[in-house]
Amino acid sequence: MQANPDVQDIVARTSAFIEEAVLPVDDEYDGDVTAAGGDDLRVRLQTEARSRGLLTPHGPMEFGGLGLDMTRRAPVFEAAGYSLFGPMAMNLNAPDEGNLHLLDQVATSIQRERYLGPLARGEGRSAFAMTEPAPGAGSDPAALRTRAERVDGGWRVTGHKHFITGADGAAFYIVMARTSGEPGEARGATMFLAPADAPGITLVRHLRTSDRSMIGGHCELRFDDLLVPDDDVLGEVDLGFAYAQVRLGPARMTHVMRWSGAARRAHEVAVRYAADRMAMGQRLADLGMAQQLIADNEIDLAATRALLMDACAQLDAGQRASKATSIAKTFAAEALDRVVDRATQLCGGLGVTADLPVMKIARELRPFRIYDGPSEVHRWALARRAVRDLAGAGRER
Repeated sequence: MQANPDVQDIVARTSAFIEEAVLPVDDEYDGDVTAAGGDDLRVRLQTEARSRGLLTPHGPMEFGGLGLDMTRRAPVFEAAGYSLFGPMAMNLNAPDEGNLHLLDQVATSIQRERYLGPLARGEGRSAFAMTEPAPGAGSDPAALRTRAERVDGGWRVTGHKHFITGADGAAFYIVMARTSGEPGEARGATMFLAPADAPGITLVRHLRTSDRSMIGGHCELRFDDLLVPDDDVLGEVDLGFAYAQVRLGPARMTHVMRWSGAARRAHEVAVRYAADRMAMGQRLADLGMAQQLIADNEIDLAATRALLMDACAQLDAGQRASKATSIAKTFAAEALDRVVDRATQLCGGLGVTADLPVMKIARELRPFRIYDGPSEVHRWALARRAVRDLAGAGRER
């Protein structure tokens, strides 16, 4: 990705950091962050990133971040995503990156000091607790069933969550709970801040998923009479669904940025392999079928970046950008999956071994077609919006 002049130096320094300090560990442990050391590894890599002036490039400058907006952070995040551990190493991993953005937009001054500052400085991790087992909230947040009841001085939260990324070892959670209305109603949710060691929070288990690079795993949680003081209500009561949109649109785009870096690595590994591998008396890269795979990867990577940058420009302009982010997320999740699949095919048998990084990237990237909204849900929303807008325009003619 071509960086703006004012971020070219950051991109170059990020690439050097990833190449020198992060990729060797990533490759040694096949992208398994627990096997590589978990939080001990995170602290070590983030200490190095801080010494290089690269920690939390998207974070507010008052807490040591570089304050990059969406458009300027895109090439930096892609460079970090070249390694599966890169986003963690630079403190721009999900869910922390999205939570930082949300806190920066919504938190009170007290909450900024207590939660945002430590998160931006890499002093701890966070998790966003919204998704629930069926029939609760998932692709349809309005199905939210976790409840918060008013008590003296605060709220009592009770509910059941799962697929909570980064929950194990997090310092605090942002918890979505229903404060009014009934499941199925797109209103009445509130966000609460809760230290992870607060009484009433139980980490039930890790869900065993195909991806292994997300620190803290994907966990099941229970909230049993969790008491949250009024000072830890994030934003206004009953406006949680609106605040979720503040977080979700940008977070989907930063996913695209990071996974673009991983897919690019798989593609570059495959191209180098094809350029060196002899087949049928010539280089594999000179065979027409191999050239089509390479060219199609170039097209998918370029198209992903173009859609990403359009959505980022809208977000930076203060627009909600729901349509643009849905389009970019859906296209990218599928296009980048195609890129890595073609890279696997180009590498032949080695493409499905740990001798090359392509296999682990394929394993890690596939869930992106589900996480942060399955492609089918985004398509449903896009189609519904198109019908509404165009049918309304037709009636006006």
